[in-house]
Amino acid sequence: MNMAPENTTGELLTRMRYHPQLIGNTHLPALHGGTIGALLETAAIFHLLWEMDNAALPRIINITVDYLRSGRPVDTLARAAFTKLGRRVASVAVEAWQEDRSKPVGAAQIHFLVTPVK
Repeated sequence: MNMAPENTTGELLTRMRYHPQLIGNTHLPALHGGTIGALLETAAIFHLLWEMDNAALPRIINITVDYLRSGRPVDTLARAAFTKLGRRVASVAVEAWQEDRSKPVGAAQIHFLVTPVK
Protein backbone atom coordinates (compact mmCIF):
# COMPACT_ATOMS: atom_id res chain seq x y z
CA MET A 1 0.00 0.00 0.00
CA ASN A 2 3.09 2.19 -0.17
CA MET A 3 3.08 3.57 3.39
CA ALA A 4 6.21 4.98 4.96
CA PRO A 5 7.14 7.10 7.98
CA GLU A 6 8.67 10.52 7.41
CA ASN A 7 10.16 13.05 9.79
CA THR A 8 10.76 16.10 7.59
CA THR A 9 8.71 18.58 9.66
CA GLY A 10 10.08 17.65 13.09
CA GLU A 11 7.16 15.31 13.84
CA LEU A 12 6.71 11.70 12.82
CA LEU A 13 4.12 11.41 10.06
CA THR A 14 3.08 8.40 8.00
CA ARG A 15 2.35 8.94 4.31
CA MET A 16 0.26 6.65 2.15
CA ARG A 17 1.01 7.44 -1.48
CA TYR A 18 -2.00 7.42 -3.77
CA HIS A 19 -2.36 4.59 -6.26
CA PRO A 20 -5.47 3.78 -8.36
CA GLN A 21 -5.79 0.36 -6.70
CA LEU A 22 -6.66 2.11 -3.40
CA ILE A 23 -9.99 3.35 -4.81
CA GLY A 24 -13.07 1.71 -3.29
CA ASN A 25 -15.80 3.77 -4.94
CA THR A 26 -15.00 4.47 -8.58
CA HIS A 27 -18.02 6.75 -9.06
CA LEU A 28 -16.74 9.46 -6.67
CA PRO A 29 -13.73 8.36 -6.77
CA ALA A 30 -12.99 7.71 -3.08
CA LEU A 31 -10.37 5.69 -1.21
CA HIS A 32 -11.49 2.36 0.20
CA GLY A 33 -12.20 2.64 3.93
CA GLY A 34 -9.91 -0.30 4.64
CA THR A 35 -6.94 1.60 3.26
CA ILE A 36 -7.64 4.53 5.58
CA GLY A 37 -8.02 2.15 8.53
CA ALA A 38 -4.75 0.43 7.62
CA LEU A 39 -2.99 3.80 7.44
CA LEU A 40 -4.27 4.76 10.89
CA GLU A 41 -3.12 1.44 12.36
CA THR A 42 0.29 1.60 10.67
CA ALA A 43 0.86 5.19 11.83
CA ALA A 44 0.14 4.14 15.42
CA ILE A 45 2.59 1.23 15.21
CA PHE A 46 5.30 3.46 13.68
CA HIS A 47 4.75 5.95 16.52
CA LEU A 48 5.03 3.24 19.19
CA LEU A 49 8.21 1.80 17.72
CA TRP A 50 9.70 5.29 17.26
CA GLU A 51 8.99 6.47 20.82
CA MET A 52 9.54 3.33 22.86
CA ASP A 53 12.98 1.99 23.58
CA ASN A 54 13.47 -1.75 23.68
CA ALA A 55 9.90 -2.73 22.77
CA ALA A 56 8.69 -5.77 20.86
CA LEU A 57 6.20 -5.37 18.03
CA PRO A 58 3.00 -4.16 19.74
CA ARG A 59 -0.16 -6.26 19.58
CA ILE A 60 -3.56 -4.65 19.08
CA ILE A 61 -6.07 -5.06 21.89
CA ASN A 62 -8.79 -3.05 20.17
CA ILE A 63 -9.23 -0.35 17.53
CA THR A 64 -12.02 2.14 16.91
CA VAL A 65 -11.97 3.91 13.54
CA ASP A 66 -14.06 6.96 12.69
CA TYR A 67 -14.48 7.71 8.99
CA LEU A 68 -14.99 11.47 8.83
CA ARG A 69 -15.08 12.29 5.09
CA SER A 70 -14.38 10.65 1.76
CA GLY A 71 -10.73 10.17 0.93
CA ARG A 72 -9.92 11.72 -2.43
CA PRO A 73 -7.41 10.20 -4.88
CA VAL A 74 -4.35 12.01 -3.42
CA ASP A 75 -1.65 11.18 -0.86
CA THR A 76 -2.90 10.79 2.72
CA LEU A 77 -0.95 11.66 5.87
CA ALA A 78 -1.43 10.45 9.45
CA ARG A 79 -0.07 11.48 12.83
CA ALA A 80 -0.26 9.49 16.04
CA ALA A 81 0.09 10.57 19.68
CA PHE A 82 -0.01 8.72 22.98
CA THR A 83 -3.19 9.18 24.97
CA LYS A 84 -1.67 7.10 27.75
CA LEU A 85 1.45 5.00 27.94
CA GLY A 86 1.63 2.42 30.70
CA ARG A 87 3.98 -0.46 31.39
CA ARG A 88 1.85 -2.99 29.49
CA VAL A 89 -0.81 -1.04 27.59
CA ALA A 90 -0.47 1.95 25.29
CA SER A 91 -3.42 4.04 24.15
CA VAL A 92 -2.78 5.89 20.88
CA ALA A 93 -4.90 8.48 19.08
CA VAL A 94 -4.36 8.82 15.32
CA GLU A 95 -5.67 11.31 12.79
CA ALA A 96 -5.42 11.14 8.97
CA TRP A 97 -5.84 13.98 6.51
CA GLN A 98 -5.07 14.81 2.93
CA GLU A 99 -4.27 18.34 1.79
CA ASP A 100 -5.78 20.23 4.75
CA ARG A 101 -4.86 19.03 8.23
CA SER A 102 -7.92 20.74 9.71
CA LYS A 103 -10.18 18.46 7.61
CA PRO A 104 -9.38 14.89 8.68
CA VAL A 105 -10.61 11.95 6.61
CA GLY A 106 -10.34 9.52 9.50
CA ALA A 107 -9.41 9.14 13.14
CA ALA A 108 -8.74 6.16 15.39
CA GLN A 109 -8.25 5.27 19.02
CA ILE A 110 -6.10 2.15 19.40
CA HIS A 111 -5.03 0.18 22.47
CA PHE A 112 -1.89 -1.93 22.21
CA LEU A 113 -0.31 -4.54 24.41
CA VAL A 114 3.35 -3.58 24.68
CA THR A 115 6.05 -5.77 26.14
CA PRO A 116 9.73 -5.01 26.51
CA VAL A 117 12.26 -7.10 24.64
CA LYS A 118 14.24 -9.26 27.08
